[in-house]
Amino acid sequence: MKNLKPNEKLDIHDILKDLDKYQPRKRGWVWRDSQPIEMRGFKYVQASPSLKRSIALPSANALDNIDPQPDSVITTEIASGRFEDDIRRMRMAAYHGADHIMVIRTAGQSHFDGLLEGTPQGVGGIPVTRKQLRAQRRALDLIEEEVGRPINYHSYVSGVAGPEIAVLFVEEGVNGAHQDPQYNVLYRNINMVRSFVDAAESKKILAYANIAQIDGAHNANATARDAWKVMPELLVQHAINSVFSEKAGIKPELICLSTVPPAASPTPDIKINLPYALALREFFDKYKMRAQMNTKYMDSSTREATVTHVLNLLISRLTSADIQSTITPDEGRNVPWHVFNIEALDTAKQAMIGMDDLMSMLCFKEEGYLHTKKREIQERAILMMEEIIEMGGYFQAVQAGMFVDSGEYPERNGDGIARDIEGGVGNNSVIKRDSDYMAPVTAHFGYNNVEQYGKKFVENPALLIDGCTFERPEMVQFIDELDESDNVYLRLEETEKYRNSNLLKPEVEWLGDGVVTIDLFFPTSIKIASEAAIATGKKMNLKDVEVIHKEVLHPSEGTRIQIKGKVDFDINIDDLTIPKDVETMSEEEIYNYVKSNPVHVIAGTGGNDEHSVGLREVLDIKHGGIEKYGISYTYLGTSVPIEKFVDAAIEMNAQCIMMSTIISHDDIHYKNMEKLHNYAVEKGVRDKLVLIAGGTQVTPEIARKHSMDQGFSRGTKGIHIASFLVNKIRLIQNED
Repeated sequence: MKNLKPNEKLDIHDILKDLDKYQPRKRGWVWRDSQPIEMRGFKYVQASPSLKRSIALPSANALDNIDPQPDSVITTEIASGRFEDDIRRMRMAAYHGADHIMVIRTAGQSHFDGLLEGTPQGVGGIPVTRKQLRAQRRALDLIEEEVGRPINYHSYVSGVAGPEIAVLFVEEGVNGAHQDPQYNVLYRNINMVRSFVDAAESKKILAYANIAQIDGAHNANATARDAWKVMPELLVQHAINSVFSEKAGIKPELICLSTVPPAASPTPDIKINLPYALALREFFDKYKMRAQMNTKYMDSSTREATVTHVLNLLISRLTSADIQSTITPDEGRNVPWHVFNIEALDTAKQAMIGMDDLMSMLCFKEEGYLHTKKREIQERAILMMEEIIEMGGYFQAVQAGMFVDSGEYPERNGDGIARDIEGGVGNNSVIKRDSDYMAPVTAHFGYNNVEQYGKKFVENPALLIDGCTFERPEMVQFIDELDESDNVYLRLEETEKYRNSNLLKPEVEWLGDGVVTIDLFFPTSIKIASEAAIATGKKMNLKDVEVIHKEVLHPSEGTRIQIKGKVDFDINIDDLTIPKDVETMSEEEIYNYVKSNPVHVIAGTGGNDEHSVGLREVLDIKHGGIEKYGISYTYLGTSVPIEKFVDAAIEMNAQCIMMSTIISHDDIHYKNMEKLHNYAVEKGVRDKLVLIAGGTQVTPEIARKHSMDQGFSRGTKGIHIASFLVNKIRLIQNED
């Protein structure tokens, strides 16, 4: 396959071609190379090497587009239901710093009794199939080459098909997985014995391939009535799964605790979450921390989600986070938009770099509330674990409803999740092995009766059968599509015109979906505003209009509404007038030139024009105007006679005249441009002066047509004018 180029789209057809012959390039999880770095004179401590290709934060425009990367692996969760479109989003995410791509399976994935083949389209996630995994891992191989950093691919080992899924993950190069038997028991009502036996086998398989394991303890505070009351239980769940994982062979450095803060603002967020975070990390310091947000408190507000995210990131920097998950409001909006993934990644990157080396400047009090609360959480957890042991173990504790009880342990309200030891999915499905049971396969948990054949077979039982699929991937049977009416080839055919033509359509999650989102405000109540918003969308000829967010700003004075809908038209690129890019120099290059070659500008609004705001913004240092780059100017004011511009330039020995012209009636702006040029010619200085015109009605083409050297319109920044000016002056000097 050919390498990806930044200016070329990822070719889905190329990814799918000969997919049956693809084999993953590597196995196992990769942590970031954490090391101090220096960029533009700034020193970063909690950092990792820069990417080969990336998209910097918008604010980096003022800092030579530096893009420092934090030390933590950063996660994004992607699963729109169409894996071929998710691949595109993965590429975008990698450019913004993601190196842990999590694929969310459908809610039903945990209920499947076996592996899926084919690629049926999911809702709110995808059924994890061999083809989906293989296509996305193959794409990520190319994407990680493009950005210059390994990318970890992740999904879930859960449900009664857990061991089979684990085998699939090893075969297909998956690097990380959720695996926690307690999740199955508490939230999927899978029989306890079956869940823990399956988990033992699954964990052994994950250990073989050095796949990082994330636990599911955080589901307790996502499910509990009052999430902050289950903090002691969270420590207990983490302990049970972590020790179990070690006993199954997973290395401590690949055991990751899902450290979800139990509360969110408007609670006293940090006061609740920080003691818990410290308690957790103190108890489990040999394991890795995967910091995730609590979606229990997530609404459809993007602003609220972002604030929660940043507060959680503060917890990460005050403590530790080896993997930093990101948060989007998708769950509250039902709009898994590309933009939300990217904004969440940028939020994580910006906040973590902004709080770099925070703890070298701070320390926690060793007495008082923080210390006392942390110890209290730990003591409650120890007491809970002791009671579990006294009761006869985990199974008996679950049967008694000890977990996810709304009381703060040792308080019990009797509303915990209770499961019968003899009940649940898969009850009585575990069979004791015969004494001569034999399993000549790699990474099998427990006794498999191969020592009779010699030591080398104990260490590698698969030698008895000339290797299994782990050693010989060519043995894997690849099944393509099974559904004639719902498969990737049909979906690609439906959207082909948007891949290989000049047609465009706006999209939210899938290529060519035509979905747009619109922000509206109505000065009325929320009920009326919601219906008015839908009516507005329909009058705008949108199809399938839905309200995705509503927010009361005042009960009667106004409501903010966001809607989504679909457009049924295409945009032809050939019909668009594409302006030429404004070439800009680096700030440092401009500084250095002006320092050695002083530049002075005469500026004002011409003729009878009184509009000066835009001109002042591209002049003054406060707004990043040309003054920022060492260029001096004389501001003549408003309604400046055209002749005065040239006379002042001669008197001040200026190199440039900047004339702002907004008024356009009777084409006065065109006439003043011509007049300025002609007067400079008359004075014999036209070849020595750079003439620039600017205004809302001015374009570069119009300005040049009317004898200016250049024109600038809306969106112009000081660096645009400074770059043009320096380049033009250099050209004049060379001509001389």
